[in-house]
Amino acid sequence: MRATLETLGITLLVGAVQSVLGVVGLAGLFALSTPLSVAPWTLVTSVYAHGSVSHLVANGVGLLLVGPLVERRTTRARFHAFVVTTGALAGVTQVVLSGILGPSAAVLGISGALFALGGYLLAGNVVSATLFDRLRLSPRVQLLLFGLVAVVLTATTAAPGVALVAHATGAFCGLVAGRVSLLDAR
Repeated sequence: MRATLETLGITLLVGAVQSVLGVVGLAGLFALSTPLSVAPWTLVTSVYAHGSVSHLVANGVGLLLVGPLVERRTTRARFHAFVVTTGALAGVTQVVLSGILGPSAAVLGISGALFALGGYLLAGNVVSATLFDRLRLSPRVQLLLFGLVAVVLTATTAAPGVALVAHATGAFCGLVAGRVSLLDAR
C-alpha cells in the first residue's frame, strides 16, 4: 500500500496547506478553472485538494478501497503518474465542458482519478479480459461500451454538487487503460 498511502499523505498535506491559506483567503489557489493557462499548477494541485473535510474523507476512503488493488499490479511511479494524469484529465474535461454549457465552476478532488482506478480494476481483470476476448468486440464497440459503463457508474454515484463529467471521464479512462493493461508491470 505504499503508493496509496503516499497519495493519501499528499492529499492530507495539500489539505493542511489549503486550510492555512484559507485563513488569508488564498485556498482557491489549488482549484482548477478556465482559462487553464492562468494557473497551470492547478492541473496537479486540484487533484489533491478538496472542498471540505467530508470531501477529503470520502475520497480518502475510496482511495484506500481501490488504490491497493491497483497498486499490486503496477509500480509506484506508474501508480502516481496514473493518478495525476487521470485526475488532471478528468478535471480539465469537467471545467471545459461545463464552460461550454454555462458558467464554468472550479473543480477540486481526486475522485476523477478514483473512478479511473475503479475502471482499471473493472476492465483490467482476468474475467473481463476473458469475456472481451471471447466476445471479439471491435475496438469501436468496446469504446462505446466503456462510455456506457462510465455513464452508468457516474449516475449511480450522482449527487448535487458532484463533478459528474470528471467522474465519467475518469471511469472511461480507467476502463480503457484496464483493457490494454496499461499499468501492469509484467
